[in-house]
Amino acid sequence: MSEQRPLVGHLLALLTIMVWGTTFVSTKVLLRQFSPLEILVLRFVIGYCALWAAYPKRLPWSGLKREAMFIGAGISGVTLYFLLENIALTYTYASNVGVIVAVSPMFTALLAGFLLEGEHPGKRFLLGFAAAILGILMISFSGSALHLNPLGDLLAFLAAFAWAVYSILIRKMSAWGYHTIQTTRKIFGYGLLFMLPALGVLDFRWDFSRLLEPFMLPNLLYLGLGASALCFVTWGAAVKILGAVKTSVYIYLVPVVTIAASAVVLKEQLTWMGLLGMVFALSGLAISQKDEKN
Repeated sequence: MSEQRPLVGHLLALLTIMVWGTTFVSTKVLLRQFSPLEILVLRFVIGYCALWAAYPKRLPWSGLKREAMFIGAGISGVTLYFLLENIALTYTYASNVGVIVAVSPMFTALLAGFLLEGEHPGKRFLLGFAAAILGILMISFSGSALHLNPLGDLLAFLAAFAWAVYSILIRKMSAWGYHTIQTTRKIFGYGLLFMLPALGVLDFRWDFSRLLEPFMLPNLLYLGLGASALCFVTWGAAVKILGAVKTSVYIYLVPVVTIAASAVVLKEQLTWMGLLGMVFALSGLAISQKDEKN
């Protein structure tokens, strides 16, 4: 049973990334009628309601310290990560954001070295990180020139750091013994709460008739039920089993899944550099997952 447990963790992380890597298709469809903020709020409202339906048991109050960690997870993993990423996309290229966000495993490893026992990154992690980032660069740019935008790229780095903070917090929460659905639902609640100020500043319309347009509702449900409710639970379960660092390196696969889905769904051309980048990214994941030898 102890040998099967890590395998379950790896499968959960892989399932999560397979879904997250394909969400761009649904997002592209929804952007015809909805703003990025509207998509973000609606998907997490759906996710929050789905988690209540799946496990309608209230999480008991357990003190200010733990409540503060739930607030921190909601702000970092829901509010800040997604808002910073979406805003970054308005200032810089999507390829830049894809590469920069993939740095989050390094941020996670650095924070884990200070804050988590037994999760100190070693040489294999660093070698895997270098291989994966090289691969992601090749996937994202495929021979095109790298264009930098200081503001947009900085926002993407902040998004990557916010996700690392979220990963550390849910790893600490995993020791409390709560049901993963309960903790995820509470995190969603705080994430949505701290999104409210953005509704009055950014583009948000309370016009739900747009969901009647073709393909709008199915794609929103995919993001809400799949990418949000299901995947945040499976990611949290994977972190509980594998640890924050080992789970975070699966983020290297997001561009791999995205480019493969682009070729299959959108019939986009897959270049030789993209294929080689996929090999490097997969190699980086494999190297990072190997245990350090004494």
